[in-house]
Amino acid sequence: MTNIEDEALLYQVASLYYEQNRTQEQIGEELHFTRWKVGRLLAEARDAGIVRIEVVHPKARMRSLEERLRDAFGLRDAVVVAADRVDDERLRARVAEAGADYLTRLNPAPRQLGVSWGRTLDLLAARLLPGWASGVHVVQINGGLSRSRTPTSAQDMAGRIAHLAQGTLSVLPVPSIVEQETTRRLLEQDSAVSDVLDQAAAADTVLFSPGGIGADSVLVSSGYLTADDLASLAAAGAVGDVAGRFIDARGAIVDQPLDDRTLGLPLEHLRNSAVSVAVVSGTAKHAVCAAVVSSGLCNTLVTDQHTAAHLLAMHQREEL
Repeated sequence: MTNIEDEALLYQVASLYYEQNRTQEQIGEELHFTRWKVGRLLAEARDAGIVRIEVVHPKARMRSLEERLRDAFGLRDAVVVAADRVDDERLRARVAEAGADYLTRLNPAPRQLGVSWGRTLDLLAARLLPGWASGVHVVQINGGLSRSRTPTSAQDMAGRIAHLAQGTLSVLPVPSIVEQETTRRLLEQDSAVSDVLDQAAAADTVLFSPGGIGADSVLVSSGYLTADDLASLAAAGAVGDVAGRFIDARGAIVDQPLDDRTLGLPLEHLRNSAVSVAVVSGTAKHAVCAAVVSSGLCNTLVTDQHTAAHLLAMHQREEL
């Protein structure tokens, strides 16, 4: 049995290694120990029960967190995947795969599926198998034509989802954001656009991945906004975007003039959809995920355990 000082040291070393991802060499330099002593202290922390090692399958789901999320936020369903020591890209891929699995298992299967676009949904589409459903009509819920030399994958992603379900596809052949509100109004009057928006509004299932407010936003790489634009939106209270529409922590539109230039399904349709699935992972999206869940923009959440824990901690603070 270790004394109180020994336990404190074991906890400090274990926290640095397992929670802060420091190497044994870095810990040794900070605490003036050899690497070998750090290794011995970590072994003692395991023996003392301070550290519990759990081997988790990449597709493992955290059922207790899922239940708590459903109860806390009134969700119709939740999927939480393990997020042991993996980087952001591997975590995104793991959550996207869970989203593909969930879409495949939906019962009843979607008949008309509205989809947004972005990196996470690209990964999700790549992990769907042929025959994931049958005869699904896929429709884009927001514009995806690029304004830069780098094309978006919006149409390819939606087309893949439809093709693998032996279904059909309606694309929204417009940019996500245009320069003038009058341009948006004129485009919406064109039947090629209005018909697709009507189909999107009638979708029984909507699938989207909220975007963060960082400079790596696909809306920046696609030429719609600049990094300075995002900084201004963040200063105005934006925490991220949902289908190209920037929201604050309450799920409300932040910049109305910008939203008036945005082409796509209004957010109220996501709140009213029978099945509205948000697929989201990573620390950078904690704030926008919290806004989406707490404001009812989704009723189904596919995420990682760290994001789930953040949401539950936030909910607990608000309950106090």
